[in-house]
Amino acid sequence: MQHPRDVLQGPQAAATAIPVCDHYSGTPERMQKSLQLQAAMSAEFGVCVFDVTLDCEDGAAVGSEAEHAALVARLAQSAVAEARVAARVHPVDHAAFAGDVATIAGEAGHRLCHLMLPKCESVDDVLAAERALERAGAHALPLHVLIESPAAVQQAFEIAAHPRVQSLSFGLMDFVSAHAGAIPATAMGSPGQFEHPLVVRAKLEIASACHAYGKVPSHCVVTEFSDLGALRSAAGLAASRFGFTRMWSIHPAQIRPILEAFAPAADDIDAAAKVLLAAAQADWAPINFHGVLHDRASYRYFWQLLVRAQRTGRAIPDSVRHWFEDAGAIAH
Repeated sequence: MQHPRDVLQGPQAAATAIPVCDHYSGTPERMQKSLQLQAAMSAEFGVCVFDVTLDCEDGAAVGSEAEHAALVARLAQSAVAEARVAARVHPVDHAAFAGDVATIAGEAGHRLCHLMLPKCESVDDVLAAERALERAGAHALPLHVLIESPAAVQQAFEIAAHPRVQSLSFGLMDFVSAHAGAIPATAMGSPGQFEHPLVVRAKLEIASACHAYGKVPSHCVVTEFSDLGALRSAAGLAASRFGFTRMWSIHPAQIRPILEAFAPAADDIDAAAKVLLAAAQADWAPINFHGVLHDRASYRYFWQLLVRAQRTGRAIPDSVRHWFEDAGAIAH
């Protein structure tokens, strides 16, 4: 019986292959606590349910960029083997960019799951980051890219098409402030960020660009970190209405609501397993399942759903658990 990953090919089949939550921290104490929390929740769920991104762009004090990059490299190197640790460096036109990449990717690139590139304006910035990674010896390290301006939104499809790029994230606050006051400040919060037409358009462009090339669209932060109701609402809209499959967290209390919002419902997981089992028994030919036609298009959807369930720590039905016993299963 062929494995779904070997049958359901195509760029979209890989769109949920990384955790649905990306947790940011920049101060030394919070970075260490974030890694400790990741290890604890990985043990709880049986899988790493969020990435930890150690932040240089906003985390480093002015004048201490080199020391901060060295700290990030040490923390990444000292993380447990199963940890998913990333780093956000300074933008390519910042004086600290080259040093960030040389130190972090050069010393700890083998321990990183990706490098986050902020303020990316075009594919030229991606190429500059790629060259810096090559110089640092990080030849296979994926890039995640922050889209934070109207010009970058216009280039989102070209950026997403680059093979080194794994994910695009939306930088809401910088995007709003790039409009010289033409977008009100309310659009930086919830629910305004889901209502203003220019912000909505940017989110949809980013999500569409990612899905066109099998990349992961990552939704922006909710800055009202003490308002879990706003967080749950935003995460729910991002997942169900705007096409995002991942979201940023800036406070530990936001992680579990994000997981809940992006996790499939138990009934949907069970239905997906039944359809895929029937499909596998038919050698992935079209089937009539309870009066509904299913073929490889719907099989791919249900496989993505099961992968997302596994990535969010949800229980996988025993009937299809064998598909996830192979570590390579979640790569597609």
